[in-house]
Amino acid sequence: MKMLLLLLLLSIGFVMLVKGADWFVSGASSFAQYFGIPQLVIGLTIVAMGTSAPEAAVSISAALKGSADITIGNIVGSNILNILLILGISAAITPLTVSKSTLSYEIPFMTAVTFLLFFQGKDGEIKMLNGCVLLVFFLLYLFYLFCITKKGSVSHEAPVKQQKLSHSLFAAGAGLTLIIFGSNVSVDAASGIARTLGMSERFIGLTIVALGTSLPELFTSLSAARKGNGDIAMGNIVGSNIFNILFVVGISAWITPVPFSAEFLADTVTAAAAGILLWICSVRRQRLGRGSGVVMLIGYVLYFAWICM
Repeated sequence: MKMLLLLLLLSIGFVMLVKGADWFVSGASSFAQYFGIPQLVIGLTIVAMGTSAPEAAVSISAALKGSADITIGNIVGSNILNILLILGISAAITPLTVSKSTLSYEIPFMTAVTFLLFFQGKDGEIKMLNGCVLLVFFLLYLFYLFCITKKGSVSHEAPVKQQKLSHSLFAAGAGLTLIIFGSNVSVDAASGIARTLGMSERFIGLTIVALGTSLPELFTSLSAARKGNGDIAMGNIVGSNIFNILFVVGISAWITPVPFSAEFLADTVTAAAAGILLWICSVRRQRLGRGSGVVMLIGYVLYFAWICM
């Protein structure tokens, strides 16, 4: 009976995520067009941070409760899943255009901060000072986004249906609310199912919780790709991964030192390798094609098989 209830809650959470992502992408896209803001910038900031809210809530809460494997596993697992699974699925469905700035700056920066997390975790703990370093880089990242917005150096994607400003704000706000609530319901249900089946906390963090907190990115990116807003789909994932490491881990470590198990070093290298793979697959034609999407999906299947061993 308990398992049936958890499965029902999981289904309800998924429905909330699907509808919330649809509203959020529509509202954010219209908002961007209304003010002449490049969609990539919206994807890298508002959409990325909004869909990363579940990771932030779960990871910070886990850090405060002393569940380090959930904190680090959630972030590292989410970042791997975001690139290999979510962008893999999105690209397999419809090829994604990758802007020049994303290839030149955002993807390399995402990969670099992943390696930074690896080196910070080598001594077994992300200390307060490490957290402050991550937060400084996060502020520099926000300054960079401000600069490219002012320069107008980011190209626009496909036109979107224009809404009234009040309608755009309502759609984005209502969509984000559904995303957060839906993700919370899904994560709680999925974690309950995993624990009922006797899975380890590290495995739960890297898979069940990572998938649950990445569901907003999944549905938002798929919705954006389906509507032809490739910059939002790509910017959402890259921006979310940067936000996860610099802000979420940074804030968590600033509040309390976060233990970093040696087992997570290999997972962090995998996350960095996924970023390198994304760059390699996209750099030649400035697009992530269906073939590359399939390669990334195979990569995630191999990683999942490895952590199950």
